[in-house]
Amino acid sequence: MGKVDAVIPVAEEILNKADGALRVASVNVNGIRAAYKRGMADWIAARDIDVLALQEVRAPDAILRELIGGGWNILHAEAKDKGRAGVAIASRAEPLATRSHIGDEYFETTGRWVEADFAVAGGRKLTIVSAYVHSGEVDTPKQVDKYRFLDTMIERLPAMVADSDHTLVVGDLNVGHTTLDIKNWKGNVKRSGFLPEERAYFDRFFGEEIGFKDVARELAGPVDGPFTWWSWRGQAFDNDSGWRIDYHMATPDLAALATKSVVDRASSYDVRFSDHAPLVVDYQF
Repeated sequence: MGKVDAVIPVAEEILNKADGALRVASVNVNGIRAAYKRGMADWIAARDIDVLALQEVRAPDAILRELIGGGWNILHAEAKDKGRAGVAIASRAEPLATRSHIGDEYFETTGRWVEADFAVAGGRKLTIVSAYVHSGEVDTPKQVDKYRFLDTMIERLPAMVADSDHTLVVGDLNVGHTTLDIKNWKGNVKRSGFLPEERAYFDRFFGEEIGFKDVARELAGPVDGPFTWWSWRGQAFDNDSGWRIDYHMATPDLAALATKSVVDRASSYDVRFSDHAPLVVDYQF
């Protein structure tokens, strides 16, 4: 896997896309309507994205399609509870097949997992997932649901690998895996998002048991971040006091094709369209 700059806060680097590259962008939009009011459409127009994975859409399907506009194939799983969650995959190419939930009926209407299969070079199949893991809350049912979802991922990921040539899970997974993934990690070891029990799941995702690669981490190397989420409050964004909780998790052969990983961080607080920055990766088939 090639080497990339750890933090690229300006757009110029991402505007250069190699011929034949597949550009996959993932972003928690924190409400698609609010994101578009803040300028998300301009961001999409300038990025030459092939596959766009969204989390926390929090809008009806008709609204999402109206905002995204023509030229896209859209797979959207709404949450039954209005104004909550919702994940989507928008692609320039038409998918070979789609699936709208992770497999556990308990999560069927929660809007947290969608899968789409695509044809790539050599007649091979690439499966892409847009996932939104629960934020959780210690000692509450929200944390129980988070662990149940992560348990279901442990079961689902190997099944996907067995059924596809390449598998890519992207999205807001709401866990910082290591101490490099949170600016102020010492104050968060008892907080959901950095609990040892949560991080142990990611040891399994990226370890020998399941064998996925953390694309952004492998390209960036052992540096702080690059962070993908900053609180709206205080000076978190300006001070880069963030969390790296948005991922591209790829099977090894696909990860080896990743040439560029960019946290497409806004140039200043006032031009952010979400509290998350998009994570954009180019895969050279």
